Amino acid sequence: MTHEQNDRVPEGAAWTQHYFPSADDSGTELHADVLLPEGLAPGEQVPVILSAGPYFGHSGQLTDEGFEHTGPSGRFDEFIEGTNLFERGYAFVRVDTRGFGGSTGCLDYAGPGEQADVRAAIDWAANMPWSTGSVGMYGKSYDAITGLIGVGLDQDALKGVIAQEPIWDPYRNTHSNGVPRTTAVNVAGTYNGLAALPQLPDDDPHYRANSAYEQAHPECLIDNQAGYLNGNPDSEHWRARDLPELAKGTDTPLFLTQGLLEWNTEPEAVQEFLDDHEGPERGWIGPWDHVRGDERTADGRLAMGRDGWFAEAMSFYDEHLKGIAPPVRYPAFAVQDGSGAWRGQDSWPMPDRSARVELSGGSYVDDGGDDGPTGGIVERSEPVARDTRITGTPRISLETEGRGNVMVQLHDVAPDGTAVMFDEQVAVLRSGTTEFDLKSTDWTLPAGHSLAVEIGTVEPGGVQTPFRDWIDAPSRETVQVRGARLDLALDDPADDVAQPGARAPYLDTYLAMFTAPLPPADPTFTLP
Repeated sequence: MTHEQNDRVPEGAAWTQHYFPSADDSGTELHADVLLPEGLAPGEQVPVILSAGPYFGHSGQLTDEGFEHTGPSGRFDEFIEGTNLFERGYAFVRVDTRGFGGSTGCLDYAGPGEQADVRAAIDWAANMPWSTGSVGMYGKSYDAITGLIGVGLDQDALKGVIAQEPIWDPYRNTHSNGVPRTTAVNVAGTYNGLAALPQLPDDDPHYRANSAYEQAHPECLIDNQAGYLNGNPDSEHWRARDLPELAKGTDTPLFLTQGLLEWNTEPEAVQEFLDDHEGPERGWIGPWDHVRGDERTADGRLAMGRDGWFAEAMSFYDEHLKGIAPPVRYPAFAVQDGSGAWRGQDSWPMPDRSARVELSGGSYVDDGGDDGPTGGIVERSEPVARDTRITGTPRISLETEGRGNVMVQLHDVAPDGTAVMFDEQVAVLRSGTTEFDLKSTDWTLPAGHSLAVEIGTVEPGGVQTPFRDWIDAPSRETVQVRGARLDLALDDPADDVAQPGARAPYLDTYLAMFTAPLPPADPTFTLP
C-alpha cells in the first residue's frame, strides 16, 4: 500500500507486512511493518533503518489512538519526513518485540528473549532481497534500549545505532543501590497494558491472532511484573540485562543522546557503557529532559537547544551504512553543561584532573523527611578560584554506623548562599563501607562558587519533584557517618572548543525547581 491507498502510510513509501521467527527456540513469531521507497525496482537494494520495540502496534503507541482503519505506526514519521529518508534511498522497518503489536510471546524487557528478537530482526532485515545487507537502528527511550542491545550483539550486519535517551542499565532504573523506585511497579503496568492493547478490526487475521497472545497467556503479565520487582542486582534476571556488560569489547558505531537532568531515563551507567564499548562513538549530552534530538517545545524552541539533528543523524548513517564520507566535520561529542554553553570534544567525559575529597562526616536521622527538612550533614569547599567543571560520574564512599538509607546530593553554591542541587543518588547502607556512583553530570562551578556535599535521609518527592520517586523505608535510626570520600573528575572550561547551540529550555525549569538557600558553613575542603 502507498499513501494514496492508505493515508497512514508516509508519502513516498510502499507498506508491506511480514512475519518471521525469533532467534531463540521459544516459537515466538515477530511482526514487521516494512516501508520501502515507492517505486523501488525489482532487484534494487537499499540499506535499512530498523526500530524494534513495544510502540509500533497499529491501534496506537501507548493507548488506543482512535484510528478509523489500520496502518503502520506513526512513530518516527517526523524522522522519515525530516530526513527525506525514502528519497535518500533507505528503507524503514518497525519490528514489534515479543508480546507487543503483531508479535507473539511473553514480553521480556531487555532480557534474553528480547535480545533474541533484536538479533532475528537485524538478520531478517539484512537478508531481504530489497536490502543491501547494511542495517542501522534508530530509537528513543525503550526502542533506544533495543538499539543498545543491538550494540551488545555485535552483529556484522548492524552498521550503526542511534539511541536517544536510553536506559543504560535496566536494574538502576527500577532500583537505586537497593532502594526501589515506583518505576518497578508503574512501568511494568504500563507495558502490561500496552501488550494487551486491542488492535483494529480491519487488521489481517494473522496480525489479530498474534496480538491476542497476552490475553490468552496472563502468566506473561504476571512474570513481567515480577521481573521489575526483583530487587537483587546479582540475580540471574538482572545479570542477563546488564547492558554495559553485554557491550564489552563490541565495536558497532553508536550515536547517543543523554539528558543529564533526565527524570525518566536518568544518566546512570552511561559512562560505564561507553567505557566498555570499543567502537566509534558520537553523542549529544546536556541539561535536558526526556526529548528527541529534533523535538521542540510548545513555543517552538529546540528542546535540546542544538539545530541540525536530522542532518547529523543522516551523516552518521550515510557514513556507516553507505560508506559516504561526512560532508561536515561534526565533533564526536557536542556537550552542553549546566551553564547552557555548548562545546565539542573527542570523547566524553574528558577530564583533565581528578580530585579525591575527604569529608569528616557527622550524623543524621533516617526519618524519610516526614517532619520536613531534618538537617543532614553538609560540607562545603573553599570557593573555586576559576571556573571548574565537574564531569563524568562522581563516586561516594561512606563509612557508617547504624541501619538506614542515605541520599547524597551535590550543590553549586553561589557567594550569597543560593544553591543549585545538580546531582543526587540514594542507597541502602551496608555495614561498614557503602560505595556507589552518583548520576553522571557535566556542571560548571563559576569562579567564586563552592561545591557543597549533603548526606542525609532520602527526601520525598512532591508537587515540584514528582520524579523523585524512591519508595523509601526509613529506619528511624540515627546514622553516624564516620567519614566519607568523594571522587570527582574535573575539567578546566578555559580550553573549551565552542559549538553553536542555544540553552536547553528545560535547564531553566530545573533551576526553578532545585535552587534554594543553604545555611552558611565554614569550608572543610578544597577542590584542586
